[in-house]
Amino acid sequence: MRRTCLTLLVTLLAAASAHAQDDDGPTYAFGAGVQRMPAWMGSKDRRNQPIPYIDIDLPGKGELSTADGLTIDLLAGEHWHGGIYGNWLWGRTHDDLGPLGGKVASLSPRFQGGGYLEYAFDKHFSVGGHVAHDTDGAGAYVALYADYQLPDVWYIQHSVELQVEGMNGSAMRRFFGVTPSEAAGIGTRSWRPGAGGQSANLEYDAFIPTSKQTGFALAISYGRLFGDAAASPLVKSYGSPRQVTETLAFVYHF
Repeated sequence: MRRTCLTLLVTLLAAASAHAQDDDGPTYAFGAGVQRMPAWMGSKDRRNQPIPYIDIDLPGKGELSTADGLTIDLLAGEHWHGGIYGNWLWGRTHDDLGPLGGKVASLSPRFQGGGYLEYAFDKHFSVGGHVAHDTDGAGAYVALYADYQLPDVWYIQHSVELQVEGMNGSAMRRFFGVTPSEAAGIGTRSWRPGAGGQSANLEYDAFIPTSKQTGFALAISYGRLFGDAAASPLVKSYGSPRQVTETLAFVYHF
């Protein structure tokens, strides 16, 4: 499923790439690394996940990133950008759930498709948002973000991003709901959350070069669940509203 999602993203961006050969400044970065992330959304335990690293940036056309997903820019204005957005969400396996495995439903990863709109004040600061819907389910997701490119330190390029996310009722119940049968199995009350805000996340990203065309990509994200997500018995009894993710990858770029 994860490989299929990545293949679909590459295919969609290739359509935009076919029209971007004459544009100046495309960049390509490929590599591999590891991501240390919550074992499941809302978990207090963490797991290590090997990941590919892809960042294809076609100015005025779009971008494909394993960190931020797919954007195809249909506006391509000086300040306004917007168009097609795609991404995927990790699920949770029986093993990820640990002692909850077999008592709480496992979830497969899912691809999301939707749209985005962004306003770039300048090359350093932008704000925007995106909305997306599961392509194999009823979940809908929304996010608002602000991104600031920090001044370079030596050759290190880095930035910070603040993002607030929300879900509709179906998505919230998928990740944070507890059915009566699950509640009986894990000794908590049942929980049927509704639509609303889900988390706020602050992320620091950096690229640390090791040569002209290689380097390390680093990302550290601190997230905090709130609302019905934080109030879920899964989070309160078996997890934590504090969600930290670290990513490190070795990258070749050109």
